[in-house]
Amino acid sequence: MPMWKLTPACKDYLWGGTKLRDVYGKKCDYEKVAESWELSTHSAGQSVIDGGEYDGLKFGEYLEKVGAKALGVNGAKFKEFPVLIKFIDAKQPLSVQVHPSDEYALRVEGEYGKTEMWYVVDCEPGAYLYYGFDREISKEEFQERIKNNTLTEVLNAVPVHKGDCFFIPSGTLHAICKGIVIAEVQQNSNVTYRVYDYGRVGADGKPRALHVEKALDVTLRTLPVKHDFGSHLAQCEYFTVDARNGAFEGTVDEKSFVSLLITDGKGELICGGETVAVKKGDSFFLPAGSGSYTVHGTCQTLSTRV
Repeated sequence: MPMWKLTPACKDYLWGGTKLRDVYGKKCDYEKVAESWELSTHSAGQSVIDGGEYDGLKFGEYLEKVGAKALGVNGAKFKEFPVLIKFIDAKQPLSVQVHPSDEYALRVEGEYGKTEMWYVVDCEPGAYLYYGFDREISKEEFQERIKNNTLTEVLNAVPVHKGDCFFIPSGTLHAICKGIVIAEVQQNSNVTYRVYDYGRVGADGKPRALHVEKALDVTLRTLPVKHDFGSHLAQCEYFTVDARNGAFEGTVDEKSFVSLLITDGKGELICGGETVAVKKGDSFFLPAGSGSYTVHGTCQTLSTRV
């Protein structure tokens, strides 16, 4: 099986900027590109095969054609494609939000929950994000602070730098704040509960919906837990993510596909006798069983497998 370059589905959420289009090469008619869904089978936006015999095919349609062998043993055990990988350009802060667990989301929303990780691709000086609470709080205090717009006073504000990584299990309250470009690897889900949105209004001129009662049900009201994934950036049952700086070699065995997301630089990707040029912003899918591959050049790469 050859490797596949992917074209993303783009989103023009109101907090987005222009970096994904102007710096990361996303071809899109939107004035602002908040997110580009680089590896996605989600109904809200699928990535598309760019080139080769499946050129123009939605990624989910490609998987239907080639079957579970492309996912590998680990990937095929899931009812749905397990991950969604995206770039996020936060020119303005995102809402303070939380994602439910699988158990809650399947019961209430009919969709999987969402554990995710953030890798800071770039950021402006002084940029920060919210990651959990700065102390344990009661459910009553949480509810009252949402009501009186003082929630950010008890959130854990973390300064960020390029290359920082945050693992965000379901139930962790969080928000990307302004001036940050993120690469996000997450469960294949789009269930989000907003609890605070800075009083903003949507395109219809009305305040964007909040989901306070559901957020009260699922939010962990404790300090964030520190995670140690050894040599990996992040690891859970849905994804294992590694950061590579410069040239490296890898193997795509029968256990899992590999997603390669180029976060900076340029170079070449060689796999199965095929060589392609790669640059910042590119996304590639290597089906399970593709064998050895090599990345040359000055690339900074996120490698994801199941």
